Amino acid sequence: MNLKQLAESLGLSQTTVSRALNGYPEVREETRLRVEAAARAAQYFPNARARRLATGRAMTVGHVMPLTEAQEMVNPIFADFIAGAGEVYAKEGFDLLLSMVPVDGIEAAYRQMAANASVDGVIVQAPTIDDPRIPLLQDLGLPFLVHGRTANHHSYSWLDVANIRAFRRATELLLDLGHRKIALINGQENLDFARRRRLGFEQALDARGCAANPDWMRSDIMTEQYGYRSAVEMLDGDDPPTAFLVSSIIPAIGIRRAAGERGLRTGRDISIITHDDALSYIDNEGITAPEGPAFTATRSSIRAAGQRCAQILLSLINDPDQPPIQELWETDLTLGRSTGPVPT
Repeated sequence: MNLKQLAESLGLSQTTVSRALNGYPEVREETRLRVEAAARAAQYFPNARARRLATGRAMTVGHVMPLTEAQEMVNPIFADFIAGAGEVYAKEGFDLLLSMVPVDGIEAAYRQMAANASVDGVIVQAPTIDDPRIPLLQDLGLPFLVHGRTANHHSYSWLDVANIRAFRRATELLLDLGHRKIALINGQENLDFARRRRLGFEQALDARGCAANPDWMRSDIMTEQYGYRSAVEMLDGDDPPTAFLVSSIIPAIGIRRAAGERGLRTGRDISIITHDDALSYIDNEGITAPEGPAFTATRSSIRAAGQRCAQILLSLINDPDQPPIQELWETDLTLGRSTGPVPT
C-alpha cells in the first residue's frame, strides 16, 4: 500500500495522512491515532527523512562502546541488550547508531554527537563507580539513560538490578547448605555492579560470623576462560573452596569444566551459584536435564532490560524536562542442579 491508497482508505488527503505519520503538531490527536492505527494494519511506514524534517529530530539513539580486549561485539550479554533495545527503537521509528571508539575517544564521540545533533539521546552501559560520562552528558544537555548506576545516582535516569540483595541471598543459600569455604568469581570491580555484588557477598558472610577469604576472590572480564583459570587455581590449592558464587553464567561454565576435569560433580562435590541474564545464546534453561536447570541462579533478563531502557530513553527524549526515571529490578533466585549440601 502506498500513501495515496492509505489516504483514500481513510477518506483523508495525502497531505493530512503524511503530516499525521510524520509528527506534525497541527494534526489533531484523534486523527493522528486513527492514521497510525491504519498504517500499522496496512504495514505502511512513513518516509524517515520526512519525519526527521517534521520533528526536528535525528530519530536516532546512540550507543558508544569503548574498544577494549573484551570483544564487546561478540559478548552475548551486550548482544542481547542491543537486541532488546533495537526492538523498541524499530517499533518507534528510531535508528540505532553504534559507535565503537578507543577508550580515550569516548568524550570526543559524545561531544561530536551533541554538536552534530546526530542522535536524540544515548544509553550508557557498564558504568564505573564514579563514571565521568555522567557529568559530561549532563553538561552537553543530551538525554541519556544509564543501564546500571554509579555510587552517586540521584540526579539522572537509570535502570539497575538489585545486585546487593541478589548476591546476599545467593550467599545465604550457600551458607544454609553448610558451605563456609565460598569463592567469589566477580566482574571487574571498577564497575559499579561488581562492587555491589561483592558487598552483598561480604554482608551475608559477616552476618553469619564468617570472613571472606582473599585467596578465594577474583575480579576480571567475565569470560569462560577466566572462570576456568580461577577454578583451576583454587581447586588445585591446598585448601580449595567447596562453593563458587559467580557474576555471570559465562565464567560459571568454565568453573564447571574445571571441576569436571578433576572428577568433581556439581551439586554434590562442589556447588555453584551464578548470576544468569537469561541469555538467548547461552540459556540456563536450555542446558537442562528433566530434573531442572543446570545452574542455581539469580535470574534477570538482559533482553528485557534492553527493551525497558529503550522505552525510558524515548520517554526522556519526548519529555526532557521530566524528573529522572529510576528503576531497580529484583532478581529471581531459581534452584538448579549445581548446588547441594557441603560435602562431608
